[in-house]
Order: sequence, then C-alpha cells, then structure tokens
Amino acid sequence: MSGTARSQQWYAGDSRDAFIHRAWMRRGLPDHAFDGRPQIVICNTWSDLTPCNSHFREIAEHVKRGVWESGGVPLELPVPSLGETLLRPTAMFFRDLAAMVVEELIRANPVDGVVLLGGCDKTVPSLLLGAASVDLPTLMVTGGPMLNGSWQGRPLGCGTGVWELSEEVRAGRMPRSDLRRAESAMIRSRGHCNTMGTASTMACVAEALGMTLPGNAGLPAPDSRLLELSHAAGNRIVEMVGEDLRPSAVLTREALLNAVRVVAAVGGSTNAVVHLLALARRVGVDFALEDIDRAGRDIPLLADVQPAGAHLMEDFHRAGGLDAVLGQIKDRLEPAVTVSGRPLTDQISGHPSADLTVIRTADEPIARHAGLAVLRGNLCPDGAVIKPAAATPELLRHRGRAVVFDGIEDFHARIDDPGLDVEPSDVLVLRGCGPRGYPGMPEVGNMPLPPKVLRAGVRDMVRISDARMSGTAFGTVVLHIAPESAAGGPLGLVRSGDWIELDVERRVLRLDVPEEELAARQPVTAAAPPAESGWEHIYRAHVEQADRGAGLDFLAGTRGSFVARESH
Repeated sequence: MSGTARSQQWYAGDSRDAFIHRAWMRRGLPDHAFDGRPQIVICNTWSDLTPCNSHFREIAEHVKRGVWESGGVPLELPVPSLGETLLRPTAMFFRDLAAMVVEELIRANPVDGVVLLGGCDKTVPSLLLGAASVDLPTLMVTGGPMLNGSWQGRPLGCGTGVWELSEEVRAGRMPRSDLRRAESAMIRSRGHCNTMGTASTMACVAEALGMTLPGNAGLPAPDSRLLELSHAAGNRIVEMVGEDLRPSAVLTREALLNAVRVVAAVGGSTNAVVHLLALARRVGVDFALEDIDRAGRDIPLLADVQPAGAHLMEDFHRAGGLDAVLGQIKDRLEPAVTVSGRPLTDQISGHPSADLTVIRTADEPIARHAGLAVLRGNLCPDGAVIKPAAATPELLRHRGRAVVFDGIEDFHARIDDPGLDVEPSDVLVLRGCGPRGYPGMPEVGNMPLPPKVLRAGVRDMVRISDARMSGTAFGTVVLHIAPESAAGGPLGLVRSGDWIELDVERRVLRLDVPEEELAARQPVTAAAPPAESGWEHIYRAHVEQADRGAGLDFLAGTRGSFVARESH
C-alpha cells in the first residue's frame, strides 16, 4: 500500500479516540484487523422494496470472501436503495439524495476502498456519483438481469412487454385476464429488467467507463459466475488500494466517450444521457450534449435486444455479451484505464459473437448509425434527445399538428376521451414534467396513444416532452427538452393546433409559428405547486436542467475524502 491507510487515522495509536474506535468495532474482529490492512466498505443497495437488487446480500458475502482472502477487512454499509417501479413521484427525484448519502457516509467512516453494489436503474448512477466525489479506490459490481420471460411462445421482456401488452388491452385486442397471467411469465427470477432498458444500459455503461471488472455487464443475476466475479472484485479492490487507483484516474473524458459509443452499439436507454452528463459535472470533465451526439453518431447498432430488437439479455450474454460488442467497435474506442489496471481496449477478448442473430458484426449491423440524437431548434434551444433505434423510421422526418397536455394529470384525464381531436399524424406534446416542474423528471414521455388511434391499427406517433422515458420503452419519442416549460422554456408557448417539424437527420425540432406570434403568447409553466420544506424544497431550488444532467447545482465537482474535524 502507498503510504499509511486512511483508516489508521481512526485506529492507530493508544489515544482515547483510537481506543474507542477499535473497541466499538471489535465485535468478533481479530486484533490484526486494525493493524493497517485496508478497510473495504461494501455499499449495498439491497432492499425488499428494490426487487431488482434482492440478491445483493449473497453478492456482498462473496465480495467479503475476496476481500478477506486478499488481506483486507470487509465492512458492509447499507445505503439508499431506489426501487424504480415503486418510488413516487419518481426514482429520479431521489438520485442525488442517494448520491449525497453515499458520498457523506464513505467520507465520514474509516474507509480505504469501496465496492459498490448496484443494479436497479438509479442505484448505479447514484453510487457512481457519490463515490466519485470522495475519490477513494472504488469499483462496482452490477447485479445482472433476470432470466428471459416468455408469453404464448414468444419472448416477453420486462418493461417492454408492459408497454406492448397494455396497449393491446387499451386497443381491445387482449383481455385483461391475459394481462394478469402475463405478470408471472414476465418476471421469472432475481435480477433487473431483462431488456436493454436503463438497468442493463447502465451496467454496460459502468463497464465501458472502466468501473467494473470485465465481463460484468449482462451476466445474469442467477448465474453462479456472478458470484465468482464478486469474489474477484473483493480481491481486486484490495489491490487497488495498494495501487492507489482512484475514480479520478478512470472517469475521464475518454471513458465518457467510450460509454456513449457503447450505449449506441447496444441500443441503450436515453436515460444514460442525464446520468453521464451528471457524472461529468461531478468529476469536472468537459463533456456536453454535443459530445454525446458526435461520439455516437457513426456507431452501428449491434445488439438485437428489446426494445430496439427482438431478443433479451440472457440471449445477449449467451452470444458473448458486451465483450463481443466491444470487439466489433474496438477501433472506435479510447484506451482509457479501467479498475483492472488495464486500458479498456486491452481487456477485450477478441472472441466473435456466438450468435449473430443476437449480436451482429460491424459489417452487417442492424443499423449503421445508432447513436442517440441531440436535437436543436426553437422548441429546444438547449437540446432534446431521441433514440432513433427505437423509433419508427418513417416518423424520423415528420410535420404534424400539436395536441398539448399540461401535465401528466391532464394527459390521463383526456387521452381516452373519444371526443379528443387527434389524428395519427399529430404530435402529442406533454409539458410540466421536467426536473423542476414535476418534480423529478418522470418516465412519462412515451405517452400511451389515444384509443381511437390504436383501434385504427396505429402503434406509433411522434411524442415530445420535457420528461424522460423508460429505457424499456420504444417509439418516436423526443425527450429531455431543455429548458423545460417550468423553467420558462419555449415548450410552454405551444398551443394545440400549432405545427411542429421534426427532422432527426438534420437534428432539428422546431415550432412552425411566427416569432412575433410567439412573443405575444403567455407561457404555460404547468409546474407542480412549490414546496415549502423538506427534500422537495431543496431539490426544486437547486436542480439543473436536463442538458446539464438534471443534478443539483451544489454537487458539481469532487470534495475528496478529507474530514477536517475529528470525532470526540
């Protein structure tokens, strides 16, 4: 180990403070646990209310074995767990709160190295954000997807199947009793969503960033090889403490660009955008929406996985997983350092895909240009995002009338109204659902289509909003419009009947209304009532817009591991 272990500030010597620190921690620990060997904290997001992470206690035990084996002392620390499907108003509302707790608890305790256990959508970014701010040697273990689901002889993906089947019910094509029976067929095992939703995307992002051991992303939760990797992570974190290998050496601009390219190649979630931008703000790297557009623009779509494809994550792993994808785009990746101590490009095996129907080659991709597209125009002067791989190709260039909804409650109140003035060529517009307006920027951007349109056999329309959408969702959906309407953005000027133009190839989203008419209009903010106290008060006062990662302004930058005042 280089220098004296940080934890020795608590444990070394014969002072009264050292005496009480050791005495309180003994509880079965041997005397040599305090002799300077690395104290490794395992930040565990296990919770019964986060079913995706319900197997993390077992993973933590295998990490501990690896830490003990390599001469460290493992210490498990429960940290906030954000269950994506259950939390209200939305899990994103709590991402930075969880990150703050992770950061402060790591800094405040006698810790030399950190292992992060994340899986469900927001647990991965919140852990990365918090640990990056402290900048102690850190690596992550992601918990893996659940096994494949199946319904009536076809793959049923977690999340994506929900959107598909619920629309069939609303269209009158499927009885509600079948929807109920599909629930248990969709969720067969422990693990996060088995589509390339946000959880799988962020696992791929974590590995592309260099924050996990190679082979972690996509390794199914019930697979015993995940426990083997967890043991290896316990070995490796002790070595990292000795090498003083910190997130600041890993989370570089080059690593962020690699993550963007991987998101494109796997057809990943648009939610990666706000998390990568927030992470860049946290570690002080020059990285913006334009970098996301440029880095991903010419990357081919290789993973034929729902929602952009047909297969599920168990198939993805069987076909070679992220390693097979990285091998196909290796010449476009940066040789950024990883927690293994080697550059990302050096740890790619070179093995081809074992199933070309699941992971294609760069020569014969699903699509040649799969990157997330960043749009500009008078509707989104600070940017908006669309996922072309999940959109209807014919709608990527479109002009239609606006049908405007002021908040998600207004949408729910009117969308099923048979008298709603809406046609398949129209553009559904939802506002008041950005970071500040909702608050928390919920995943409601993929608005369900009106029943009258569904009954006509239409399954997609252009939809635009200042909200996000689930990574498991699909459709021609423009998201993250910045600034949001609640922050005075031009989305608040749109009226039903206005003409909107979308041209993804030209990266344009514009409202076709004369400037003098827009200047005369009063904006509609559609924001929730202001909070006078509590977390919501802090959040709404300090949350930044989507183009800056939708994080809290005072959390930008790192604060290190030093604690100025001692405990007495």
